[in-house]
Amino acid sequence: MLQPGDMAPDFDVPVLIGGVKKQFRLSERRGIQNLALAFYPMNWEPVSARQMVGYQVEREKILERQAEVVAISVDHIMNATAWEREIGPFDFLLASDFWPHGDVSRRYGVLREHEPWAGASERAVFVIDKAGQVAFSKVYPMNQLPDLDETLEALRGR
Repeated sequence: MLQPGDMAPDFDVPVLIGGVKKQFRLSERRGIQNLALAFYPMNWEPVSARQMVGYQVEREKILERQAEVVAISVDHIMNATAWEREIGPFDFLLASDFWPHGDVSRRYGVLREHEPWAGASERAVFVIDKAGQVAFSKVYPMNQLPDLDETLEALRGR
């Protein structure tokens, strides 16, 4: 798993923002804003739903830190579209690490290679600073909601 001080690997994935499909490339955000990459195992899972709703509820606090959330799962973008329609909309990015399957999760060291949930990503948060370096990284138990205050603190002063 990537650690603070490591350079964040670049990636280019389809994303949804407010139900609209776009492309997202990490390197295009360098020098512009901090990012909280929130890897989560899958859509349609209760802890993931609470996690995404929490990011939306606390969106102003994230924006105050000149940051954006990029939530990443290995589910297909069309699956994310249906899920967002049910529990959203969200004003942050929902990214699909579907093809090549789990490539971004693997490069960040959070693709689950073992059961349960082999092939899904761990529930993990990485804060990437404007220079493209990992400033914070943590894996959470699959059934545990990541501590949003911890993420906000990691974004503070970036």
